[in-house]
Amino acid sequence: MLVAPVPAAVAPSPVAAVVVAAPMSAAAAPAVGSAPVASAPASPASATVVAAGLGARRRAAVACARTTSPAGTALPDFDVPAAPRAAVPAAPGAAATATPGADPLDDPVTPPFPITPPSRDHGSTSALIVAPTTALDHAGSGRAVWRIPVQTTWSSQPMILLVLESVVRDGRRWLRVRLPTRPAGQDGWIPYDHTVVGQGHFWINVNRARRLVRVYHYGRRVRRFRAVVGAPRTPTPKGLAAIYERNRQPDPRAFLGPWAVALTLTSNVLQEFDGGPGRIGIHGRGGASLKDPLGSARSHGCVRVDNDDISWVARRIPQGTPVLVR
Repeated sequence: MLVAPVPAAVAPSPVAAVVVAAPMSAAAAPAVGSAPVASAPASPASATVVAAGLGARRRAAVACARTTSPAGTALPDFDVPAAPRAAVPAAPGAAATATPGADPLDDPVTPPFPITPPSRDHGSTSALIVAPTTALDHAGSGRAVWRIPVQTTWSSQPMILLVLESVVRDGRRWLRVRLPTRPAGQDGWIPYDHTVVGQGHFWINVNRARRLVRVYHYGRRVRRFRAVVGAPRTPTPKGLAAIYERNRQPDPRAFLGPWAVALTLTSNVLQEFDGGPGRIGIHGRGGASLKDPLGSARSHGCVRVDNDDISWVARRIPQGTPVLVR
């Protein structure tokens, strides 16, 4: 189980906390697991990111994600073409120059590739949040589920969510995404024009019974490692989740090892754990956690793996990657 962050100036306890950047204020971003936002449709003035300039906004969001993600880690494959060049006025008497092509990222409805359900063999789609938006329980209507900020509520990393499906309603495209909220496995519909989508090619399987983690790339298994899973009283919850954050730890020999990879899953048993929201993660081992051998079921719900394995996962596998726990 991942615990609440502590200020960097405070020495971590034996059960190390994930060191993160300063969290967003409560006014800017409600805490994960908080009560749902009151149901209210967005006003027309705020409902859509205006198509004009949307491409520039999407490019800026991808550039920001590259700087706010932990150093040395990967992002989904955001196929961001170069911005069209501005038209250059022709000199007097010269032939008119060709009008530059439209910016493909300005399109608020048509994605750059077909969006299909996540699959181990065929990959997945991730949505980087470009502007704050509200997830609804139906495409284009219904109850507000969660107000989504542009950064994660724990460590202010880019908000990148797994896309489950896509539909068009009344001329506007909507994405169903897996949310990092309670209950575990909660979904919400968000407008496509508040995102930029990218493709992912990794897939992680966590087998609780065999206490094994398998990593697939383009459908081929590339890693397999033993794990410690949740104890019978605090089991690792089942279901399809996604990587939410990747947090490097200040002391790689402490309880969480060198990295903690937070998932969108939350514990079904612990509503709060040591000041945190009971978030499930995959992390390394050190200190007291070495007393629980790999292949055992003794954690509070997190999946503990060897430090070399978690370092490999954290650096190579992007946020939004599907993680199937069964």
